[in-house]
Amino acid sequence: MSNLKLSQIDSFPQKLLDINIERLYTLFPGPTLLHLQGKRSEPVFISILLHGNESTGFHVIQKLLMKYQHLELPRSVTILFGNTQAARYGKRILAGQSDYNRVWPGTAETNTVEATIMQEVVSEMRRRNVFASVDIHNNSGLNPHYACINKLENSFFQLATLFGPIVVYFLTPKGVQSMAFSKFCPAVTLECGKPGLLGGIDHALDYIEKVIRMKFISNEPISPQDIKLFHTVARVQVPEDVTFSFTNQNANILFKKELYTMNFSEIPADTCFGIVRSNNKARLFAYNDNDEELGEQLFYINNQKIKLIKSMMPAMLTLDEAVIRQDCLCYLMERLPYPAVPQVS
Repeated sequence: MSNLKLSQIDSFPQKLLDINIERLYTLFPGPTLLHLQGKRSEPVFISILLHGNESTGFHVIQKLLMKYQHLELPRSVTILFGNTQAARYGKRILAGQSDYNRVWPGTAETNTVEATIMQEVVSEMRRRNVFASVDIHNNSGLNPHYACINKLENSFFQLATLFGPIVVYFLTPKGVQSMAFSKFCPAVTLECGKPGLLGGIDHALDYIEKVIRMKFISNEPISPQDIKLFHTVARVQVPEDVTFSFTNQNANILFKKELYTMNFSEIPADTCFGIVRSNNKARLFAYNDNDEELGEQLFYINNQKIKLIKSMMPAMLTLDEAVIRQDCLCYLMERLPYPAVPQVS
């Protein structure tokens, strides 16, 4: 999509309030920044649809705009409408596209049109002196609602626990929106469960309303009982040349269907993830924050069964084979004590 470019507007068409997500591309054919003035000038930045099949953020924005179409916003808001073309088809990304949440400043993938656009977004929002950044996402497995951060700083903890007690600290994958914005403002990613569920929409909308009403974000520590902090230690992927399935007995790896029920549960060592076909050398890869491959330190194969070496807590396990191929099988996490060791910026 070489003709892709960023648009910026200061008002929105009335059709936006009730248009179906599949038709959003007719209003915004490409990435679009909508700048809305509020009582306080420093804006809250909200990114939605960085993945086209994650609809909660879109419904949140529709409800927010409906409520404030004739009222003054408590604070200025800038909304990034991301991959509207993928949203047209209910896909994470379309063939030939880069993942919109892997091309922000900090990524190695700098020579794409999507990366150029996201750099333009960052430059514009730096200029506007952003108050806070909120990236709204869904996932396809059974996960609780939680917030993700990329810095172990009090303002980030304050912003994250406003959404709920579960907070995940991560440094990979690179090139995500929250990490780019964390360089100049408190930034969170909201994981709102499966797309389209009213509970996730209402929870995220309530959160956005709280943030735009904040006069400041406290730098005071939060109470330890108000947070359950986790650190992502590995991103688990199926190698590209390995076939996998939850149903096809002929795949190189046959995963257990029960996997998706294990998210945010402490699963013990020796837990079986799946079966490797006889005479097959298939295995799982796992990458740490430095992109070092350490799959053989986390998994072993015994009697054709892929098993965990030590107790871990998975997140984002899903039965959606397309998501697994485009992104990853899951993330493996460990608990992090709070107060956490401060991160040097």
